[in-house]
Amino acid sequence: MTELASQPLVRPTGNRWDSAHAATLSPLAALAYRSNLLGADRAVANFGGGNTSSKIRQPDHTGREIEVLWVKGSGSDLATIEPGGFTGLKLDEITPLFDRHTMTDEAMVAYLGRCQLEPGMPRASIETLLHAFVPFPHVDHTHPDAVNAICCAENGEMLARECFGDEAVWIPYIRPGFALSRQVGQAVQDHPKTKMILLAKHGLVTWGETHEGSYAATVEAINRAAAFANARAGDKVAFGGAARVSLDGQARDDLLAAVLPVLRGAVSAETSKVLRVDTSDAVMAFVCGADSAPLSQVGAACPDHLVHTKMRPLWVDFDPATEGTADLGAKLRAGVADYRARYEAYYAAHQNPAEPAPMADPFPRVVLIAGVGLVAIGRSVTTAELARDLYHRSIAVIRGASSLDRFVSLTEAESFAIEYWPLELYKLSLAPAPKELAGKVALVTGGAGGIGGAVARSLAAEGAAVVVADLNPAGAGEVAATLGGPGLPVTMDVTAEAAVVAGFHQAVLAYGGVDVVISNAALASSAPIEETTVELWDRNHAVLTRGYFLVSREAFRVWRAQGIGGSLVYVVSKNAVYAGKAAAAYSSAKAAELHLARCLAEEGGALGIRVNVVNPDAVLRGSGIWGSAWREERARAYGIAPDELDAFYRKRTTLGVSVYPEDIAEAVLFFASGRSAKTTGNMLNVDGGVAAAYPR
Repeated sequence: MTELASQPLVRPTGNRWDSAHAATLSPLAALAYRSNLLGADRAVANFGGGNTSSKIRQPDHTGREIEVLWVKGSGSDLATIEPGGFTGLKLDEITPLFDRHTMTDEAMVAYLGRCQLEPGMPRASIETLLHAFVPFPHVDHTHPDAVNAICCAENGEMLARECFGDEAVWIPYIRPGFALSRQVGQAVQDHPKTKMILLAKHGLVTWGETHEGSYAATVEAINRAAAFANARAGDKVAFGGAARVSLDGQARDDLLAAVLPVLRGAVSAETSKVLRVDTSDAVMAFVCGADSAPLSQVGAACPDHLVHTKMRPLWVDFDPATEGTADLGAKLRAGVADYRARYEAYYAAHQNPAEPAPMADPFPRVVLIAGVGLVAIGRSVTTAELARDLYHRSIAVIRGASSLDRFVSLTEAESFAIEYWPLELYKLSLAPAPKELAGKVALVTGGAGGIGGAVARSLAAEGAAVVVADLNPAGAGEVAATLGGPGLPVTMDVTAEAAVVAGFHQAVLAYGGVDVVISNAALASSAPIEETTVELWDRNHAVLTRGYFLVSREAFRVWRAQGIGGSLVYVVSKNAVYAGKAAAAYSSAKAAELHLARCLAEEGGALGIRVNVVNPDAVLRGSGIWGSAWREERARAYGIAPDELDAFYRKRTTLGVSVYPEDIAEAVLFFASGRSAKTTGNMLNVDGGVAAAYPR
């Protein structure tokens, strides 16, 4: 908080235009470059928000030269958009629309679709007509924090006049679409000296004769607004000053590790969610502020925000100095229930009875815990982090606007019109359909091994956020890096109680809880009973029985707190049901795992916890166990050479096949997912068919 206090109230932005680089680009590539510069600073352009355009003369498919409006495609992001992300439209077919007085969204979208150069292009931005009606070659529409500090102030129009004089035109709030586009175009025509348009409770429109000029106009407007806000606010303390001391360090982590599963369970009553915690300086300054509770409930700082953050966050009043874990857990449960009820009332009050849209998920996307931090919520790590990042923008705007004046936002009716706007919902529909394990969190022990790595990759491929737990931290990190999605490497010795507890705490702090636990950590040894030492016996049972017990106990503790069930999968062995020759220590420990799973299936059923077992056999490829002395020991037990083991195991199976890590991963995925929702206490052999191990 001290570090934040030393920063300017409203942050300016820098001009990063590279003229030499821009000179090498085609007109469309230069538009992408300009867009990328604007989007790279999230204090200028939100993720997925804002739009840019250029009017470029070029030949059409007949060779006739026409003027084409190239505008950002719907659903793309300025920070990463490439030339192929823009839509080209025939400008001479669009500009006559300015003479109309009204046009529905549906008619506008259909009309613009017919103006595209090619039918396969992305749907044009919702605000395409705004760009068409501004009579300049290059137009930028952004949502800068500095400008929105003015646009979201109660007396914003007066402040805008003080800051920009007659160089800016103020337009009262109106939802994006034809009417707003026409107002912007008319304002530019009626005020030839204006340099920008300020949209109340929305953002900024600038333009230029060149790419560089348009970009520079945006940067200049932002920096003038920042300088004005910082000077006018003077020594005013943000958010009314600190009302409480924040909880920090280990005490905060311990509190969050205890209550995040409670929150996760409450918000996952209908669909599984991932949680992401933020305790950055900006967040802590806000959640400790004297005025922050009422400020947080005013509304979203920009229409683009509320689609991902909802109109309001859930504010949880908590005093770390006088309250504890049980208090916060109870407040979170009650707060989520109240939020849901209020959201349902908001939906009922504003929906169109003639054409009701399905109600969106009624749970909060952002939870602010006084004195503790921010928790963002989403169906995936990506969407949770998007809600978190957009709320950072809200905090910045609230900080600026409330220091200048009184912070104002969209009304409930205006917010509903954006949240349930078909054109905004269309953008969201462009996202890929959720995968089978979307919103789920899986923890895999022995995750650095051949089977563990294959299981981790299989779960991640279906959308789970995966915690790769292993005694080998480097190996866990390597597997986590291959997941192609969220992966958290955790060092865990499953025989050490404190290490298991710490590993689950890390998982909870990272993602809010756990849904699926794959107990897979293993070792193996082979020796005749006379040669089996106490140390060998104890080592097998420490990892394979004590370890499975400790992991299961911690998983049950998290699942009880979440209250939404869970899936525990034991990777055991064919030796659990088949008397492995000269492997009494290993086989008896595996048999204990199997029976422990059965016991826990009975114990967990009332809590919605399923416990199932996968029994592999002879997974030689990619296995750390089979790369150890175990190979030689098993070969010796069967009286064959070590390099003959593959063929030996394959020939003894009914199917005559070898078993690979990916085969085990498929079986684990079945038990981990909803495919086996009504299955518990079950056992699935993946051994190619070993008759002596057939269940009976």
